[in-house]
Amino acid sequence: MKRSLRFFQVARAALPLSLRFLHLAPCPLLFSLCVIEASFAQTRWVWQNPLPQGNTLYGVKFVDANIGMAVGELGTIIRTTDGGTNWTVQTCVIDQDLLGLSFVDANTATAVGANGAILRSNDGGMSWSSQTSGTARTLRSVSFVDANVGYAVGDIGTILRTTNGGANWTSQPSGTTRDLYGVSFTHADTGTAVGANGTILRTTNGGMTWILQTSGTIFSLRAVFFLSMPILLQQ
Repeated sequence: MKRSLRFFQVARAALPLSLRFLHLAPCPLLFSLCVIEASFAQTRWVWQNPLPQGNTLYGVKFVDANIGMAVGELGTIIRTTDGGTNWTVQTCVIDQDLLGLSFVDANTATAVGANGAILRSNDGGMSWSSQTSGTARTLRSVSFVDANVGYAVGDIGTILRTTNGGANWTSQPSGTTRDLYGVSFTHADTGTAVGANGTILRTTNGGMTWILQTSGTIFSLRAVFFLSMPILLQQ
């Protein structure tokens, strides 16, 4: 024990003055003694736990039993091809938080997030391109019915629609200023959005008009999913 303490004292003395006073308590992201290792080996900081990364994740979608992606903080995108047993970090082109994700097939995906961020991938997440949303409001959910037609919703009642795979997005009148957290479309014209204070909006004409529905709750609804006729809400 004395020898270990002596080694630590010597190693600490060898550190630059600015690093000697770092608190070496356990950290959930990085192994604390990497401070010493980095000083001697000049290595970069790397994730220790959890793997493959440690940023908060806000959204996840699977296209089948094996292939799925999750998105989160600072543009984080991770992908699995084995049902989640293993995840790999995908290259992202922005550092904005990503909050929502939609798959059309194993190759085509769209992610949305803070400050109106919209990203599109046509190669299974290997590469992503940024799209112009036309808004600086946070987008929290996105739903595509095919490779071309999709909808995104977000803060202050924001609803956007595209008919060309996101090359162009147009704003739609939602009739509300409440934040919208989730959206689900089963057809190019038929969809539902949910949000703050129990808000539920329904359209049957491609978003030209949105009808407010009675949810029976004042609590925020965070997600919505339509499989066919039944509706599943998360609260």
